[in-house]
Amino acid sequence: MNDNVTTTDAQGDLTDLTDLTDLTGQRAARVEQLLSEMTLGEKIGQLYGLWAGASENGAEVAPHQHDMDKPPSLAELLPDGLGQLTRPFGTVPVDPALGALSLLRTQRRIVAGNRFALPAMAHDECLAGFAAWGATTYPVPLAWGAAFDPDLVREMGGAIGRDMRSVGVHQGLAPVLDVVRDARWGRVEETIGEDPYLVGTTATAYIQGLETAGIVATLKHFAGYSASRGGRNLAPVGMGTRERADVVLPPFEMAVRESGVRSVMHSYTDTDGVPCAADEELLTGLLRDTWGFEGTVVSDYFGVAFLKTLHGVAGDWGGAATAALSAGVDVELPTVKTFGEPLREAVAAALLPEDVIDRALRRVLTQKAQLGLLDPEWSPVPPALAALAGADLGEDGLTGADLVAPEALERLRGTVDLDSPAHRDISRRLAEQSVILLSNREGRLPLRGPARIALVGPQAESPTAVLGCYSFPVHVGSQHPGTPYGIELPTLREALAAEFPDSEIVTVAGSGIDTADTTGFADAVRAAADADLVIAALGDRAGLFGRGTSGEGCDAESLALPGVQGQLLDALLDTGTPVVLTLLAGRPYALGRAVDEAAAIVQSFFPGQEGTSALAGVFSGRITPSGRLPVSVPRLTGAQPSTYLVPRLGQLSEVSNLDPTPAFGFGHGLTYTTFGWSDLRARESAPTDGALEVSFTVRNTGPAAGVEVVQVYLHDPVASVVQPVQRLIGYARVALEAGESAGISVHVPADLASFTGRNGQRVVEPGELELRLAASSTDTRLTARCTLTGPARTVDHTRELHARFTVTAGEAAGRS
Repeated sequence: MNDNVTTTDAQGDLTDLTDLTDLTGQRAARVEQLLSEMTLGEKIGQLYGLWAGASENGAEVAPHQHDMDKPPSLAELLPDGLGQLTRPFGTVPVDPALGALSLLRTQRRIVAGNRFALPAMAHDECLAGFAAWGATTYPVPLAWGAAFDPDLVREMGGAIGRDMRSVGVHQGLAPVLDVVRDARWGRVEETIGEDPYLVGTTATAYIQGLETAGIVATLKHFAGYSASRGGRNLAPVGMGTRERADVVLPPFEMAVRESGVRSVMHSYTDTDGVPCAADEELLTGLLRDTWGFEGTVVSDYFGVAFLKTLHGVAGDWGGAATAALSAGVDVELPTVKTFGEPLREAVAAALLPEDVIDRALRRVLTQKAQLGLLDPEWSPVPPALAALAGADLGEDGLTGADLVAPEALERLRGTVDLDSPAHRDISRRLAEQSVILLSNREGRLPLRGPARIALVGPQAESPTAVLGCYSFPVHVGSQHPGTPYGIELPTLREALAAEFPDSEIVTVAGSGIDTADTTGFADAVRAAADADLVIAALGDRAGLFGRGTSGEGCDAESLALPGVQGQLLDALLDTGTPVVLTLLAGRPYALGRAVDEAAAIVQSFFPGQEGTSALAGVFSGRITPSGRLPVSVPRLTGAQPSTYLVPRLGQLSEVSNLDPTPAFGFGHGLTYTTFGWSDLRARESAPTDGALEVSFTVRNTGPAAGVEVVQVYLHDPVASVVQPVQRLIGYARVALEAGESAGISVHVPADLASFTGRNGQRVVEPGELELRLAASSTDTRLTARCTLTGPARTVDHTRELHARFTVTAGEAAGRS
């Protein structure tokens, strides 16, 4: 059961749950009253959305033309009411204040148009920040994983949620909990990484931030989307039941148990022939009956219709709607299609009991009640505009007239700030923590004031080199040429010029991101040969459906750098000038000769609007790098699919000529200092219903302050089913000054050794285990060999999920 539901009052302000007994009872009674009084058409009207875009002149939200076919007009839908408004801010560029006014007016029209005065829920994207013009862009989720810092991610989620709520949005379609299984998949940038524990803990923190701010968070894509064959978007999934249970599902399970999440989005894919949108065992049996989820399940965009058009498990639209609702889908997004007239006809033909519609409706209305949308005193005026009533528009501007004078609109423009200094500060801190120093030969970094820097590569002067495919400037702004970004996006060249004011910086593109043109190589080589240092700025262009090299529908044939960037890199290495390879990308790439020959390699995953400053700070030493790889960096371009979560047969062997060993493994990352690990103590045995204990000391043995990311991996040498060689079960960021030490104790419940056994149940087996205390999956520093004793023990969804860390500051070197 979800015990962390966030409730808001009629104006959307958070309300203390301890004082809600009466209010909750009133809202529950209102839900039941509506259920008893609504017609079938009115019930169905609450179960679908309408894709709407905000108008720049403050007029009402209008339907959006999309891929399936033209939806009904808002006027046609009004008599029966409307469940959802789709992306009022994330469809066209609009000033936030005018967008909020546009949404306000549309809500007024919806309320006036149905006999129960029910408003719609408004949802928008928020994968790397609120997807609205002028809103702060944060690092993409893969960079969240690189930070290994759930607390900071939670803070970011709260900031994003407050911005969304301030302008009238109720639901955010994030985060992505898909675990990377094949780095060729275009949506790797949207994931948190290749380890389910890292994904689960980080995503849970983000959701807590959103939900605490009053936004309904949405888990996606449930489940298995990232395990598609060949790394292709929306391809079939062929994984087995244990991969699904032990790799794909745990992040969702953790989030449902711990985050207070109130919505789940099904995946597009089918697994072993069963589409997720029609999988009753998944959406009802597991999600609700076993895990106790009580919120809504929404369709991925057009996902219900795809049961007919792509999956072929429904012969008509009514059949698709019937299959989805029966499985447990409650809301059709982004716009009405199958849940409209085809659903009415299916009910009339007795193909679907009305009780199934009532089941979905109760969930939808309960969620609206939690948001205060069913309260008699609910107001469509969002907090950002409520503060302006009278002062900027006059009372009539917000409460009465349908039209606002042009001069009043101009006064309103620019009054809502979605990119505050406080939010940019969060983006900056997360960007800084996510930068990963992969290699640093002979201590080349930090730089010591080089006289002449050759900045070479297609990312050198691209403002959007730091942005992922769901950032507003890329996702929407790219479709509106000439529209300002709405935020400051300093290029890497500009950031370097600010960081190294005494250095001459010569900039040459050398090549495009994904072109075959090598005519720029000569200028690049010439600049490199004349410089003291080369910074090679390479990577991805985020985009959608083939318009980029990373992003939704931008899958890769191999993990070679796109276009001729690999050749450009080799040409730079051939000059003999030290090369600092700098990656602004959405996925890991095989880096060829650079792994052994580059002076240093710095990896960033689309680090957001503050990203270039973070990179420049790492180069200068103003920032000590502390990021760690959330995905492995391959050595070979074709060694996919491959992650660190492999059994022994997935590693290098004498019976295959292909070596899947990564160039840099999961969890890897260097700093500008060194750390010593010592003083291991361990509880050598514990019962299968007990816990293991280990303690050790980490000391900063280098010359500078730094952060060690302590990682604990579990190795089970003998089990009843094949296990990965190791898997992450806990981690902690430990910041230490030069010479300082910390004592670290880790409490490891035996439950963390559980896995899905041969009978399909999760089991803790007795036997030997290794707890590997490590700086990365390829750098174990200490190993505690322990034994679980007693009988094998079956566990379920109530099992322990976390190791508990206690970090005690020790004495600095030289202190008594």
